Amino acid sequence: MIVGIAVCECIIYDAHSLKEKRAVLQRILTRLKQKFNVSVSEVGYQDVWQRTKIAIAAVTSNKVMTERELQNALKLIDSFPEIERTITDIEWL
Repeated sequence: MIVGIAVCECIIYDAHSLKEKRAVLQRILTRLKQKFNVSVSEVGYQDVWQRTKIAIAAVTSNKVMTERELQNALKLIDSFPEIERTITDIEWL
């Protein structure tokens, strides 16, 4: 069993309030949960309008499958025009 965790910091340029930020984040997090076998949560910058830190965790039977699941999730985040992924770290457990 391999556990992979991707933590990425993102910027949401057009968010002018926490409400707007959360609307964007909710759409992204819901899509990630629906489309991939991952757990997702906002883990940082909860009180900042235009910044967020998202953690994505995947558990599979081998590293290749876990890596694929995490990379697909990161690509989905990148497909949203309203958010820009900046720093991304991946850890293996």
